[in-house]
Amino acid sequence: MNSFDIIVVGGGMVGQAFALSMTNSDLNIAIIEPNNPNPEIQKNFHTRVSAITPTSQAFLHNIGVWDLIQRKYAFTDTKVWDENSHGSLDFSTIDDDSTHLGHIIENDCIQSAMFAALAGTKVEFISAKLESIDKTNQGYQLHLDDEQQLQCSLLIGADGARSRVRDLANIEFSETNYQQKAIVCNIRSAKDFEKSTWQRFLSTSIIALLPLSEREASIVWSAENHLADELLTLSPEAFAQRLSAGVEYRFGELEVLSEIQAFPLIERSAKDYVKQNLTLIGDAAHNIHPLAGQGVNLGFADVSELSKQLKSNNQSLEDYSILRTYARTRRLDNELMAKTMTGLNWIYKENSEPMRWLRGFGMNLINENSTLKSFFQKHATGN
Repeated sequence: MNSFDIIVVGGGMVGQAFALSMTNSDLNIAIIEPNNPNPEIQKNFHTRVSAITPTSQAFLHNIGVWDLIQRKYAFTDTKVWDENSHGSLDFSTIDDDSTHLGHIIENDCIQSAMFAALAGTKVEFISAKLESIDKTNQGYQLHLDDEQQLQCSLLIGADGARSRVRDLANIEFSETNYQQKAIVCNIRSAKDFEKSTWQRFLSTSIIALLPLSEREASIVWSAENHLADELLTLSPEAFAQRLSAGVEYRFGELEVLSEIQAFPLIERSAKDYVKQNLTLIGDAAHNIHPLAGQGVNLGFADVSELSKQLKSNNQSLEDYSILRTYARTRRLDNELMAKTMTGLNWIYKENSEPMRWLRGFGMNLINENSTLKSFFQKHATGN
C-alpha cells in the first residue's frame, strides 16, 4: 500500500494550487484526478473563465504559475448599470493608482500552467476515482476504483461542489437554490470593450461581459429558470440579438462564437471545513453565486491560508488545532461573500418602485463617494 503525507482529491485549479504551495516542503504529496489534469489549450478561447484579482495574481506568482499562463487579459475598469433605475457604478484604476483591477483568464490556461509548474516536482498524479475512505489512527486509508489502496496523514478534498470527500466524510452542507441558470458562451463585438468588465442588471437576469481581448468576451447571463430555458431554445443569431438588446447595443451587434451552455446556480456551504486529518478547500467547502466572479479567488485564499498554517506549525499534519485555525479564518470571509452575493441577487431581482429608487440611489451614492467607492473596490480586488 502506497503511503503519502498528503493526498489531494481533485486535480483542478484549487487542488493543484495547494500541491504547488507545499512543494518547498519535504512532504510526499499525491493528487487523485480521474480526468485530464493538463487541458490542451485550444486556438479559440474557452468559455469557462475566471476574474483573477491582484491578490490571486500575487499568490499565483508566488507558487510559480503566473508567468506560465499562456493567455491573460488585464482589465482596468468595471462598469455596472441597472435597467430599472438611474443607478450606475464605475470602478477604475484611476481611483486607486493601480495598473489594473484584475485579469480575465480561461480556467484551462490556469490549470495547464499549474500542471507545467508541478512537472518539476515530486508530486504524483494518480488517474483514478475515489471509491471510499476509512479513518485510521494515522489518518485515512483510501480505496480507488482501480483497486489501489492508499493511505495518508492528511486528506484534502478539492473535488468541487459535489465533493466525494465531503460526502464520504459525512460532512453536512447547507444549500440555496437560486432557481436560476448561468448561461455561458463567447462572443465577438462590433465595438471595443475598453479594457472593462461590464454588468447590466435586468428585471429577471444579470448579464456579465468578461473581455478576453479587445472585441472578444466570455459572457455569463444569470437568468431565472423560465427565462434561461427560453434563451436556450434560441438560435445563436437570435440569442445574440437578445444579448445585444440586453446591454443596450453598447457594443454594437454581438456575434456568438461558441456553443451556448448553461448550469444551475446553487450556493452550498459545508457545515464543517475540517475533521481530524481531513480538510475541504475551494468549492468542496463553499461555492457561491457567480455575480462577482469571486469563486476561484476564494479557493486560492483557502489554499494560501491552509498552506501558511501547515508551514508555520512545522507541517504537523496530525494537529487538529491547525486545521481548525484554517477553518475559522476562512469561514468568515467565505460566508460574508456568499451572503453578500445572495443579498445582491435579491436586491436586483426586487423591482417595486421604492426598491428601484433605493437601488439607484445607493449605486450613485457609492459612485460619488470616494471613501465608499474605495472600500468596495478594495474588497472586490481582494485587498
